Amino acid sequence: MRASDVPRLVSRRLGWDLRPADALRLVRADAHPVALCGTWAGGSDVIGSEPLLVRGAPGTLAEVLDAPYPSGHGSDDTAAAFGGGWIGYLGYSSAGEALPPSGERRLPAWWFGYYDHVLRHDQASGEWFFEALWTAARAGALERRFADLCRRAASPPPAPLGYACGSFRLIPPAAGHKAAVAQAVEYIRQGDIFQANICLRAEADFSGDPLDAFCQAVTALSPPYAAFICPPGGAVASLSPELFLRRAGAFVVSRPIKGTSHRSSRPEQATAQRGDLESSAKNRAENVMIVDLVRNDLSRVCDPGSVTAPRLLDSEPHPGVWHLVSEVRGTLAGDATDGDLIGAAFPPGSVTGAPKVRALEVIDELEAAPREVYTGAIGYRSPAAGLELNVAIRTFEFAPGRVWLGVGGGIVADSVPDEEYAECLIKAKPLISAIGSRLDTTAGERAPGEPGVPGVPRPRPAAGVFTSLLVTAGETADLAAHLARLEESTRELYGKDLPASLPADLAACLARRPSGRLRITVRPVGGPLQARVEVVPLTRAPAAVTLRPAVIPGGFGAHKWQDRRLLADLADTAGLPPGGQLLITDADGQVLETDRGNVFAVVDGVLRTPPADGRILPGTARAAILRAAGDDGIAASTEPLRIEQLRAASEVFVSNAVAGALPVASIDGCPQSWELGPVTKHVAEALAARPASRPPARPASRTAAPA
Repeated sequence: MRASDVPRLVSRRLGWDLRPADALRLVRADAHPVALCGTWAGGSDVIGSEPLLVRGAPGTLAEVLDAPYPSGHGSDDTAAAFGGGWIGYLGYSSAGEALPPSGERRLPAWWFGYYDHVLRHDQASGEWFFEALWTAARAGALERRFADLCRRAASPPPAPLGYACGSFRLIPPAAGHKAAVAQAVEYIRQGDIFQANICLRAEADFSGDPLDAFCQAVTALSPPYAAFICPPGGAVASLSPELFLRRAGAFVVSRPIKGTSHRSSRPEQATAQRGDLESSAKNRAENVMIVDLVRNDLSRVCDPGSVTAPRLLDSEPHPGVWHLVSEVRGTLAGDATDGDLIGAAFPPGSVTGAPKVRALEVIDELEAAPREVYTGAIGYRSPAAGLELNVAIRTFEFAPGRVWLGVGGGIVADSVPDEEYAECLIKAKPLISAIGSRLDTTAGERAPGEPGVPGVPRPRPAAGVFTSLLVTAGETADLAAHLARLEESTRELYGKDLPASLPADLAACLARRPSGRLRITVRPVGGPLQARVEVVPLTRAPAAVTLRPAVIPGGFGAHKWQDRRLLADLADTAGLPPGGQLLITDADGQVLETDRGNVFAVVDGVLRTPPADGRILPGTARAAILRAAGDDGIAASTEPLRIEQLRAASEVFVSNAVAGALPVASIDGCPQSWELGPVTKHVAEALAARPASRPPARPASRTAAPA
């Protein structure tokens, strides 16, 4: 490499008298403006825009975390400056040991821009600098950029464009969060986990520029690790008090926060509240457990014996609260990369729990709204300044028309649900007030299943998946197909096969010659999947089924979810009668399935059922019916269906592997003239005549999954 190609760090004093918010507004109209405000890079505010490169999901993170810098940047420059580098965020599910993301996602899972020049404000001196990683090839462009920014700064500071933010509502409401906390406490008492960080979401309507919301809040609160990132499709405005990781050379430090109490504006009362926090056994236990977790995480990539905790349980003031803060340090092993460091420690221990893998599963099971950027990390990787990331708490996320904020707390054995809910409000209110809005704790959620409603509870993979089928005197039909579909789900959701012990467990169960509903449930529990085999008594099936329509945009998916909260909410809203079923339609009006089975209709002499296109469960009874129709010369089609076609059909029935085929008597309370038609009767008999099967000697192969 020629000497002229090697970047050198250039720093030019600017003589500006601007607040960080005003400097950020200077670059508002540029591509991907970013800001790191507070104590970044040794005590600096860093403003950037117009990155040379951008990288984001679904790309490869290694290009940001491990690859050499563009144009061969090295890390030899030790000047007390930032210079430039990658600035962006890692969403909660983007790296490390996080579970696959579930639920609605509105922002990229991760995003970084490579900024070869920035504006840096030194907090100690108050001076502004134009800094760049200078190369001969970029010299002309950087000179023009320097001149342009100086021209902008010579004019009066740009005025805010303004924004409007509605009242924030909670997802879930208070009762739902308290129930999640109570279940987490139960898991702790059972010895499943020691601690889990359980969060809720506050969400509101928003219009205008998120940049102005960040500028207003960061000026009012001055948090140490604030950040503004502008990825495609939205924005992230973090007001975080917490350092996740800082690496300078081989030296690594993390400062986990755990333990919170209210901090009054009255000095005497605030001092008393600080003392209460410092003496709280519950809060101290939370912090110490997470310190142990962080020590363990860093020990995976640091030199043996180098990881220590020189600060433990210090109390610090933050907006509206006191926090207990500890510090963990280590020396990164010589062959370890930044990617290795993040892979070992991410997601941050203070926002997950212990043991971490199982805590992640519990979080995914119990929280009503999926985490996106929240509880991930925001910051930089720089050839001059090293690596520095916050914990993305106290963080607003923006998408068109919406803003949301996650808040939560660490749950331990003696956590009280009412107190944990109150702690969430203590954390949320100063932030929401700082952007000029309010928290409405009396507002319930909008109607479940309403098209486009953010925050509708989607199934949580950590709760598990299951299958159920009829067993009579120890004999079943299509058991291999059920196991194949179940294994298809576990491979897709968890990356794991069914437990090797499952065939033996099934054989032992069926050897007792039971009759009823055979239910096989599989869920992740820290390491290998855990399977449960049980037979439950049958409830008497109705002679005919009543259907009540309900909308689930995108459908309920191709997995048989253990988490049926959404379906229960929809059933309550629809006033579903005993024995009735929900008729699930997509937002465009297409019929998908019911909450208990697949839907069939005879339309103009053709047996019709919706396609298995990922929006419905590919039922084993559905596959058997289509096979029987083909064998017996019945015309069949898997084309989309609409409710009006059902109403005009000569026969409508629903099917599942337990009840077989059941005729439909009415849709939405409107009786039809349907009777037990010839096709319905024929397929019911075909299902009943299926040959009995025994458990396979090994879990079913992926290729055996039903269509």
